[in-house]
Amino acid sequence: MRTVVLPGSFDPYTLGHRDLTRRAAAIAEHVVIAVTHNPSKKGLLDLEARTGAITASLKADGLDSTVEVRTLGSGLLVDFCREVGAGAVVRGLRSQLDLAYEEPMARMNHHLAGVDTIFLLTEARYSHISSSLVREVHTLGGDVSDMLPEPSLDALAAAGNVS
Repeated sequence: MRTVVLPGSFDPYTLGHRDLTRRAAAIAEHVVIAVTHNPSKKGLLDLEARTGAITASLKADGLDSTVEVRTLGSGLLVDFCREVGAGAVVRGLRSQLDLAYEEPMARMNHHLAGVDTIFLLTEARYSHISSSLVREVHTLGGDVSDMLPEPSLDALAAAGNVS
């Protein structure tokens, strides 16, 4: 497969996201990480900080030549996929709840534009990690250093979000 899109808010980019990125890069020649803004979520990091942390993580992991980071505006994901020439979207599944959430979107993306979704089961060691939970633990003063790559921790510190 040539190009896939890995969409998400990545606020912050976690070790689970990093693992998913590595695995997507193993099955596609080119991965485009589409960083989105979810207005229904209270974020910790702005888009620039998130894209910077992801870019730094990719460089540290040696993936910066095959994985690109872009922001996704307010349009449809399938339009973004067409724009970058992606044949599929990659999504991670931690549990059956994730599948229940992701399945209707995957079906709609296929219906609208013939864009398939590739679901990858999350590695068990990362299955409890989500950006939402990391934000909550961090905001309440907990240690999240074992859930984030170094550039994400640096971004939290730079934003004044270190507990």
